[in-house]
Amino acid sequence: MTRRKSITALAATTALAATLAACGGDGEQQASADQAIDDPQSVSGTVTWWDTSDATNEAPAFKDLIAKFEKQYPKIDVEYVNVPFDGADDKFKTAAQAGDGAPDVMRADVGWTPTFAALGYLQPLDGTPAMDSADDYLDTPMASNHYEGKTYGVPEVTDTLSLLYNKEHFAKAGIDGPPETWDELKDAATKLEKEISGTDGIFLTADSYFLLPFVYGEGGDYADVEGKKITIDSPEVASAIETVEELSADGVGTIDTSANKYTNMQNAFKSGKASMILNGPWAVSDILSGAAFKDEDNLGIATVPAGPEGQGGPVGGHNLVVYAGSPDLAASYLFVKFLNSSESQAHVAAENNTLPTRASVYDMPKVAKNEIIAAFQEPLEGAVPRPAAPGAGDLYDTFTPFYEQIMGGQASIQDGLSEAQQKAKGAIPGFES
Repeated sequence: MTRRKSITALAATTALAATLAACGGDGEQQASADQAIDDPQSVSGTVTWWDTSDATNEAPAFKDLIAKFEKQYPKIDVEYVNVPFDGADDKFKTAAQAGDGAPDVMRADVGWTPTFAALGYLQPLDGTPAMDSADDYLDTPMASNHYEGKTYGVPEVTDTLSLLYNKEHFAKAGIDGPPETWDELKDAATKLEKEISGTDGIFLTADSYFLLPFVYGEGGDYADVEGKKITIDSPEVASAIETVEELSADGVGTIDTSANKYTNMQNAFKSGKASMILNGPWAVSDILSGAAFKDEDNLGIATVPAGPEGQGGPVGGHNLVVYAGSPDLAASYLFVKFLNSSESQAHVAAENNTLPTRASVYDMPKVAKNEIIAAFQEPLEGAVPRPAAPGAGDLYDTFTPFYEQIMGGQASIQDGLSEAQQKAKGAIPGFES
């Protein structure tokens, strides 16, 4: 059987069936799992891994683990590919549908996993070594891996958006601590711009994912799972954007609508040209490389401020998933098991300041003493899970261009949300739009 030719360009509803037939069906899959469990050292093959982490600041820790894995399993080769996060989901879907070029293992955003599973592109991991010590996983990160009674991934890292702030700037402006409401945030940002020359009180990015804390603060979301309805054009989302407009007004803060908005936000904060941003633990290693944070104690981390109806950032993170058409399933299971062991998670957490998904890892010495990881614990406890519906993860890419237009002055809030709602029609099967 030729590598990565197992899924052909069939309709999504028959993709998984085609995969199983091409790969020998349930019997061959069970044989792969049994071999990996009973005689792991006999397993051979090549595992292509798409890593969607930051190539500069996060990837080195994973490359360390690959070297250790290949030493432990000399018959297995790992082909490492760092794939930019933006667009990686579409790249995977295109390759899986064509049956050519999909990786054996992928680091997938939690919002992508149910979508890939519904399309039939992922291998169920129940009963395989990839599910080793599954009872150690935190409930919320693990939840995004379940679809129609099966498990299609394991959570590699979890996160949420938090308020990150420059403690030195706060001290100079006479601000005692992080703001707890959006009104307090506006007051703090205004004072920071007034007292510290050349700084933006808060730097925001016109990305629909980064809008979510404001939406949650209004009691809304982009999809109503119980009501089976896409809700981008809701009053709650409109109110959230109005809050962002107030925070990005002259004398308060700024918002970037460009294609490089995330990088621009990071650079402004790192250099001290912005006093506050919203971002997650994945960004910390990069932030600490900046001139403003040579002393890492200068970085403040707090739960995002509260709106009138709630508080919290979205639960984010990444899962490790296995392609249903992989001809090296046994090797892929072993790789996922190794990459997501408690020891491996502790290494990644210590190197990247990211949050593990195994409860036991938080008690391991090099994680327990990490002050940055500890600082993200409170924001994570109040984080809001994202809708676990196939297609829900696609709403962010759909909505962001319209949000950019609104914040750039090319569309009114009402018109932008109405057009985004229409564009999102059919994004979540069975949901009204």
